[in-house]
Amino acid sequence: MLYNLLYPLREVFSPFNVFQYITFRSAIAAIMALLISFILGPIIIRKLKSFQIGEEIRDFGPKTHLKKKGTPTMGGFIILSSIIIPTILLADLSNSFIKILLISIIWMGFIGFIDDYLKSVKKIKNGLIARYKLSGQILLGIIITLLIYNTPAWDNFRTVTSIPFFKDSVFDFGLFYPLMIILVVAGTSNAVNLTDGLDGLATGLLAIAFSVFAVIAYISGRVDFSDYLNIIYLPGAGELTIFSAACVGACLGYLWFNAAPAEVFMGDIGSLSTGAALGTLAILLKKEFLLVIIGVFVAEAISVILQVGYFRYTKKKYDVPKKLFLMAPIHHHFELKGWPESRVVIRFWIIGLLLALLTIATFKIR
Repeated sequence: MLYNLLYPLREVFSPFNVFQYITFRSAIAAIMALLISFILGPIIIRKLKSFQIGEEIRDFGPKTHLKKKGTPTMGGFIILSSIIIPTILLADLSNSFIKILLISIIWMGFIGFIDDYLKSVKKIKNGLIARYKLSGQILLGIIITLLIYNTPAWDNFRTVTSIPFFKDSVFDFGLFYPLMIILVVAGTSNAVNLTDGLDGLATGLLAIAFSVFAVIAYISGRVDFSDYLNIIYLPGAGELTIFSAACVGACLGYLWFNAAPAEVFMGDIGSLSTGAALGTLAILLKKEFLLVIIGVFVAEAISVILQVGYFRYTKKKYDVPKKLFLMAPIHHHFELKGWPESRVVIRFWIIGLLLALLTIATFKIR
């Protein structure tokens, strides 16, 4: 909004010319998101407490988590506000990339809100029925697909994606591209949701992941950088740097309240929306395969799939179900092995940083 209003006035007031620089707007977006988190955080937490919107702890989870019962949830409002406001103010709202991302994060934020509302306010134990939640994710994938297929900017590379570690290599999904979009959106939002099980775990990993995508968005939107690194040049993708920077600032600001011992939990409104935003970023930047490398989210989701699969296999084959891990997602496995929660979180952050560096290295290791 500020970009669309003030940048055209640069002829009248030359300092407004600074709004043409993506790096400037990205830095301001990150700082603004951080400050919004600091300002809104205490207000939203007090409101959640006054409405008695607290977290319900599962009986079969780690016993150390029982003390967290009643901690305010739906703190994702802090993250969403801190991302959306700077993006609207500083990004080019006519940009197709920005429009799709705003639709994605708001859509899944609404789905997450319904789920949290049913669990925390209506006291419906399982919240939104899984098939309804999945239907919302699939519908979002269809909307993103329709927008991409009806936007001329993607005409030359609509159904292709980059292959890490290989120079000038792309993979064309062809007719299966819509299915890939649905898989990425649903898979990433659910993976972040599964990871959000320890104080600060998902928030820290999201900050790391969005930082990497901020770099990728910037170089993908520069014809010189993308040519030098042999990646797909995406005109207009540089605006995604502003959104990504806002996400980093929002996550760091929220981490102020979510670090152990957490004052608030993000709930599904935060985890589903930020996960969908991360997946949508990968789709728009043609870097879907990098989601397998970046962060720890895929490993968390795979640990649940393996646990369920092994449990069913042993029950069918031996009539005695067995567990592959002490508990899934895998961060709970390490908790039950005796690791303090803070140790699990910090070590997962370290792994996330290493994977982030590996992700960036894929642009030169070709």
